[in-house]
Amino acid sequence: MPNRMTDRYNVTQKYLMTRGQAINFPAQYFSNYIKKKNDVFGVVIDIPMSADVLTTMVCFINGAANVYFNNGGEYTGASQKYRNLVQATHTLVANAGALLSKCEKTKSYDLPKGRTNNIFLLTRNGVFKTQIEAGFIPEEEQELRSFYVLYQRVLSEIRTCQLKDAADRRNEAAK
Repeated sequence: MPNRMTDRYNVTQKYLMTRGQAINFPAQYFSNYIKKKNDVFGVVIDIPMSADVLTTMVCFINGAANVYFNNGGEYTGASQKYRNLVQATHTLVANAGALLSKCEKTKSYDLPKGRTNNIFLLTRNGVFKTQIEAGFIPEEEQELRSFYVLYQRVLSEIRTCQLKDAADRRNEAAK
């Protein structure tokens, strides 16, 4: 349980290292996808799920999407099996550049506080950050609203993949 005074999550070393590696992932692996300095090749989103569960979703322009949990758990590799996830992820990252005007360049990767979702956009020109307050995005913030819809779609696809994988494991165990 996080300290209520600081609203910090209990996190494992594995989680912090994986999140840090994702935020600092090198652009060179995506040179086929990005041409300009500010083209977004990756998106890292910290999503508070409850008072003690923090999820970080990592998406790249090639369609790879993984989720990591503050307790050290993870769900990875689904993009290798599920085309719908690859499409949703690519769409999210390909459209993330529209959010750059709402971001500030950063070298600080603090965990979110409260219900705030931290959004990090990865470019050759560095990491840019913005935030979305979960539950309320003003109507005039169209870029944030559109981006929120896109990353909720990726989360939904990841959940569908998890359910399919669980069903496959049950079917294998029943044989």
